[in-house]
Amino acid sequence: MTRVYVCGHRNPDTDSIAAAIGYAELKNRLDSGKTEYVPVRLGVVNAQTQWLLDRSGAPTPVLLSHAHLRVRDVMRSSFPVAQRSDPVRSVGLLMAQEGIDLVPIVDDGVLTGLLTERALARRYIRESREASRLDVPTPVSAIVDVLEGELLAGDAGVEIKGRVWVQAMHSTSHSKVQPGDVVVIGDRPAATERALSNGIALLVLSNGVQPTERVLQIAAEHGTCVVRSPLDSYVTSRMITLSEPCRALAESDPLTVRRDDLVRDISDEIKNVHYRAAVAVDRNGRPVGLVTRSDLVNPRPRRVLLVDHGERAQSVPGIEEAEIVEILDHHHIGSIETKLPVTAIFDPVGSTSTLVVERFRQAGAEPAPATATMLLGAIVSDTVLLTSPTTTERDHRATAYLEWLLRVDAQQFGREMFEHSSDVADVPAADLVTRDLKEYELDNGRTLSVAQIETVGRAVFDRADELRAAAETHRERRDQVLFALMLTDILAQHTRLLVAGNEALAERAFEMPVVDGAIELPGVMSRKKQVAPGLLAAASAG
Repeated sequence: MTRVYVCGHRNPDTDSIAAAIGYAELKNRLDSGKTEYVPVRLGVVNAQTQWLLDRSGAPTPVLLSHAHLRVRDVMRSSFPVAQRSDPVRSVGLLMAQEGIDLVPIVDDGVLTGLLTERALARRYIRESREASRLDVPTPVSAIVDVLEGELLAGDAGVEIKGRVWVQAMHSTSHSKVQPGDVVVIGDRPAATERALSNGIALLVLSNGVQPTERVLQIAAEHGTCVVRSPLDSYVTSRMITLSEPCRALAESDPLTVRRDDLVRDISDEIKNVHYRAAVAVDRNGRPVGLVTRSDLVNPRPRRVLLVDHGERAQSVPGIEEAEIVEILDHHHIGSIETKLPVTAIFDPVGSTSTLVVERFRQAGAEPAPATATMLLGAIVSDTVLLTSPTTTERDHRATAYLEWLLRVDAQQFGREMFEHSSDVADVPAADLVTRDLKEYELDNGRTLSVAQIETVGRAVFDRADELRAAAETHRERRDQVLFALMLTDILAQHTRLLVAGNEALAERAFEMPVVDGAIELPGVMSRKKQVAPGLLAAASAG
């Protein structure tokens, strides 16, 4: 199933989180089941959003730290594995059946090696230049199984290790057979008896030959196992070496990666190793995926659906590598670029959650109670209890619908939400100034930030000097032109704008002087409509 991550902006506010939750729920309902929409967040949720999540019972979206391709995005999660003791032939057949050229080898589920087609080919090349042999002890039972033969004498549990000979010469000819070797022979009693007298470990009679009683007696005297093979002598000898445990030919130190490794970090290693692949393992060393060179050729990027933003600087890191499938926002058109045509809606309402509610209603669907609660909280948050100048009649209609659906009073609900989330006395200033922050790109390539702290009462205003210092530290660290921090009393409908950086820019934007690092802005409530546009216009003009 294809996965699409539905994400709001960095330093997420309540609308960003609620819109992601709500739109993902709607998309999953409307989709045919081929795509999974997953709501995600790009940072820590603020106090207001956490209160709303707790109140609604909605799960907190998972953190998406970046949109770069990870191993889990390109690996094959369905693949065969073999045990260390499995015969080489069975693993080779597995390769052929699955259409792959390597198989991970495990011991009690843990990766110990990798058998490749190259290793099989090298074995055949070696055996074309010298006598075949079993390099590691091989159970007689495995040889019988591979040959589809019959054990006529000896213990099936005995393990054989030695050279494998096809006895084709006359019985009187000089023989290189030594004790412990394996001899394949047909209907040649004299040569058979001589081979047994040399102390061989295993006698294999090809072409279904039935041994004489004397041969079986001599074999018993020497402790030699006797197997009858239905195959001819040449094929029998080749099959015997293929009955060897696959660990004999396996790469003992295969290249491994983790599921969350970035593809760009491991691609060169995969291309440079001779088998051009890596095994993805979990923390216990168990194989969970295969990544081959072919998987790295034009892999499908991670897919994202953006809500509540259209600025690259506000979006998930690595957005330039991702495939954006849709944008749903209520801000201005930003610097996001898409590789393919997509549905992109920038609709001037007070909250992205209003747009989500409208789409639920257009589809004839109702959001789940937890989702509806999140959407209501987001609308009254972004519109500041429907008093912000960004508020539209559509926001009022969406709020009225959610009030009816949830049987709650939006004004009372909103005041309770603001009151519970406005106590920031114990929050460090550095965390507070970046909780609800949006970064904007300027024409010259530099950036400015506008953050907002919404509060009930004046307590946060008493920390103005501390907050401005934290804003200046953040600005210097990111080499920004300006950091503007809105301290907004939602009941008094008043904002004190703390300015760090280019004060002249702020003075041009609002045609007011900066006094002690601040501008008083009565009636100003909206970052989107009343603060950010003026600052961006002044930056472009200056």
